[in-house]
Amino acid sequence: MTDIAIMIEGQNGLTWPRWQRIARTVEDAGFAGLFRSDHYTNARPPDLESLELWTSLTWLADNTRRIEFGPLVTPFSFREPTMTARMAAAVDDLSEVRLILGLGAGWQEREHHSFGHQLLDRQARMDRFEEGLQVVIRLLRSDEPVSFSGDYYTLHDAILLPRPQRADRLPILVGGNGEKRTLPLAARYADEWNGVFTSPARYADLNSRLDELLVAEGRKPEDVRRSIMTGCVFARDEAGLQKKLQQYSRSAEELRESGIIVGSGDEIVEQVAAFASAGAARVMFQWLTLDDIDGLEALAETLLPHFP
Repeated sequence: MTDIAIMIEGQNGLTWPRWQRIARTVEDAGFAGLFRSDHYTNARPPDLESLELWTSLTWLADNTRRIEFGPLVTPFSFREPTMTARMAAAVDDLSEVRLILGLGAGWQEREHHSFGHQLLDRQARMDRFEEGLQVVIRLLRSDEPVSFSGDYYTLHDAILLPRPQRADRLPILVGGNGEKRTLPLAARYADEWNGVFTSPARYADLNSRLDELLVAEGRKPEDVRRSIMTGCVFARDEAGLQKKLQQYSRSAEELRESGIIVGSGDEIVEQVAAFASAGAARVMFQWLTLDDIDGLEALAETLLPHFP
């Protein structure tokens, strides 16, 4: 079964009123989950309002009752892993175990420069990411004090108390399409792998590669859930769709070839079905128009009868 979730770019003008409207709409309309990015600001000017991630997830945990939620993703480049583990455990407990903890290496140069964080070169960044994964997983899943000695992080008989309600199974999500580092890290550490902005055919190939890596790690393919986050251009009808497409420099077909879901009615259902056939248990729609609550409700009406 494949379900449908919404993903919000928090650095693109997210405020408390917008977040609260979106969250209530996502829950009431029947979507499976609500996820959001973790950034200080945009990759390019202008700077827009940007609601802090973990504060917003704490509100979400206490003001929704059904949907899964989490960061997509929170980066170790400016989120220290021991505090990330503490926050995640607390928010998961507050939500009655609905958090999916998406973790990342960091990528956006502009915010790191502006706010004084070290992004590091790609290899070092991924090395730090792997260490951060190990730290978070040890703290969340060990009922005994743990120690760790790495190039970036160190633990000395550290333990999180109170213990998380689901210390052995709070799901860790690793996202990205990289075959050299990201997929191997997902195979080694993740409970969910999230592909991003790719076609169903390419997604199927990556899925197969992940299966191979999981077997090599001594795990089973079914040990890791598969999801996809991609853009969408959606409208209730063809006239509305053509109006939205005017802001893009590519045709609808070109957008679809890049993995973006474009259409209305049966068109969009068919594209989600293609990702489902490629192995996605969840399709996350990147919803950029933060005030378009009517559009979110229309998307639910169009898709959810087919993907409950």
